[in-house]
Amino acid sequence: MSDEIMQRVQSRAMDTMKNIKDSIQCGTKHIVQTGSAGRKNVYEKLRILSDAAKYDVACTSSGVDRKGDGTGMGNCSSAGICHSFSADGRCISLLKILYTNECIFDCKYCVNRSSNDVERTSFTPEEVCSLTMEFYRRNYIEGLFLSSGILKSPDYTMEQIYATLYRLRHVCNFQGYIHVKAIPGADPRLIQMTGYLADRMSVNMELPTAESLRLLAPHKSRKNILAPMRMVQEKTKENRQEITVYRNAPRFVPAGQSTQMIIGATPETDYQILNVAEALYKKFELKRVFYSAFVPVNEDKALPALKESGPPLLREHRLYQADWLLRFYHFEAEELLDEENPNFNIFLDPKCCWALKHLDQFPVEVNRADHRMLLRVPGIGYKSASRIVKARRMGNLRFEDLKKMGVVLKRALYFLTCQGKMMYPTRMDEDYITRNLLNTKERLPEGADGMTYRQMSLFDDMNFTMQAGNSPAKGPGLHVERMG
Repeated sequence: MSDEIMQRVQSRAMDTMKNIKDSIQCGTKHIVQTGSAGRKNVYEKLRILSDAAKYDVACTSSGVDRKGDGTGMGNCSSAGICHSFSADGRCISLLKILYTNECIFDCKYCVNRSSNDVERTSFTPEEVCSLTMEFYRRNYIEGLFLSSGILKSPDYTMEQIYATLYRLRHVCNFQGYIHVKAIPGADPRLIQMTGYLADRMSVNMELPTAESLRLLAPHKSRKNILAPMRMVQEKTKENRQEITVYRNAPRFVPAGQSTQMIIGATPETDYQILNVAEALYKKFELKRVFYSAFVPVNEDKALPALKESGPPLLREHRLYQADWLLRFYHFEAEELLDEENPNFNIFLDPKCCWALKHLDQFPVEVNRADHRMLLRVPGIGYKSASRIVKARRMGNLRFEDLKKMGVVLKRALYFLTCQGKMMYPTRMDEDYITRNLLNTKERLPEGADGMTYRQMSLFDDMNFTMQAGNSPAKGPGLHVERMG
């Protein structure tokens, strides 16, 4: 990219400084009044472009701390962004909008694809700046989440996004949180310059495999998506070294990068999706991979018909649980799923399924097990495992102590011992534990009350194995048939 283009972008920002300051002083009312007949005012644009942004779920906590220097407005706290809560209970949110819903691409799953007959509009950099500043002053938001369709070309769209962030940072002196989308196919220098203005940047994978992209998004390629990911990763490493040498060096994407995959639009299994996510974490050092249940907003023969059953939200939930195990609980994708069992059990969470497959490693003595093994016990979370390790230095722990530390004993009691004893008499049997875990009512495990008989159930005959099509319901100790 030539220096003339960058000079043109920066000169535009400086030339409009006075106009932006005037619009900020007058508020959004100023923009509405300047709209002419036939043109949408800022409120109409906000209604359209905020609604169009709801399908992008890659929007989360900032993961970065930056205090304001007193000369601008706002600061950035790692307590949380968008549908999160800070330590003092405040709900913190973002202004989540598209820069434009016009797009030159025709992705079959996207509501804003070029062939759709939807109401089109675009913001200007001045309007985005005015909305952000006025919403922040009214304590509606803590930051900005800015994505966009592809207007004219990737370079032109990225140039507009850069101009918007440049105005926010250098003209409006906004020091709050900004999450921006990098446009695949745009000039790397534009993406790099935008990265110095944003806190977090994301490049959406959209679909898990190259074959799926070819079918549903023929204008996009895996190469164009992964290239900016790699550039952001390498520049982030360089920036860390620069900061160690030059304390006041500008920070490049300090909150890291993320991505999003659509789940259920293509026939990939959970095993394939989880392996893709694991590769992204290891090779590109992503902070988060988001999973978005496919919503059928278009009619196309290449898309699955989910209007009756609805989006696969439970499948999305299981993938988020498994993703958490990859990032914080030291699990590998190969441990959770394999080619013989490619989908998660819809009735049990992934950690319980893994534990039921590996009963030979349980029960675990809570007073001697290392931190890594404690994390693999169902019912013990990351915080409670750390509390256990710290507390047992003062003495042996009991089940009563574990409950106070946040351990979910309803699940953990089948996999734990305290001082060599289990909480109740428990059989280390896959069918027995599965049956009790599936019982959502608060009651003692079967046999714990001394009774030696019980009502027979469908799950007593483990040979009763029936297939339910491609349903991911199959799992350890649980085989369900769709009864006609």
